[in-house]
Amino acid sequence: MASTREIKDRINSIQDTRKITNAMYLISSTKLRRARKNLEATEPYFYSIQAMMSRMLRHIPDPDHPFFNSHDELSEDEKVAGYLVITADKGLAGAYNHNVLKMTMEALERRKNTMLFVVGETGRHFFESKGIPIDEEFHYTAQNPSLHRARVISLKLLELYRAGSLHELYIVFTSMKDMMNAEVQSKQLLPLRSTPPKMIVPAGVHHEEFALKPSLDAVVENVVPNYIMGFIYSALVESFCSEQNSRMLSMKAANSAASDILHDLSVKHNRIRQAGITQEITEVVGGAKALKR
Repeated sequence: MASTREIKDRINSIQDTRKITNAMYLISSTKLRRARKNLEATEPYFYSIQAMMSRMLRHIPDPDHPFFNSHDELSEDEKVAGYLVITADKGLAGAYNHNVLKMTMEALERRKNTMLFVVGETGRHFFESKGIPIDEEFHYTAQNPSLHRARVISLKLLELYRAGSLHELYIVFTSMKDMMNAEVQSKQLLPLRSTPPKMIVPAGVHHEEFALKPSLDAVVENVVPNYIMGFIYSALVESFCSEQNSRMLSMKAANSAASDILHDLSVKHNRIRQAGITQEITEVVGGAKALKR
């Protein structure tokens, strides 16, 4: 049986750990509030540019532009698929990183030719440990998502796509559904599809005439890069929100578990201490009786 000193040392150790997890909980909650403000501020732009793309795709029957080229002349094994993977720079965030990396590994196993672009130190360390080559890694982006960083990423990816090094482009990120649930998503950014998913048109709203001026290529060359950049920025902010929320829930669970362990150890410590006191009293009483005899 452990001594009272050993139990006391363990209690002190757990209390110190709980201070750290509680501090991380408070930091994550603060970052989450700031990230949610950024997300709410970017959602109107993100949804507007998505709506613009949907309208444009709806009115373009068969566009002849590289952004719409599905490379049907190539087989699936010949096509090069690029994956932009958004992970965190740190761990201790529950299953946040694991779910993203798991979906990415499944996608990489399905494709023969791939290129990998990683945001976050956790993802970089994971793929390096697996011996999977990383074509480009973007530092400091996971903890500080900004339009500038999203623009840098989108320009790099579009450059490779225009050069023919990439035939398809996907992004793997985490979307926060609510305060308790997050979902890992894999979205295809390029090539664009001229036949978009069916959209529910509100009653009384009619399809307007749609004119592309000065030309289709000019409009596509201006709208699509902004659409890609906006999607990447929104995914970065969504992932950052999901990371902080997941870490906050993990630290809350750790604090709760630490409190339960401390309660059990305190009870155990008191029982051992009381047993020691009882034994000492018994020995004193026994000694007194022996002297009296």
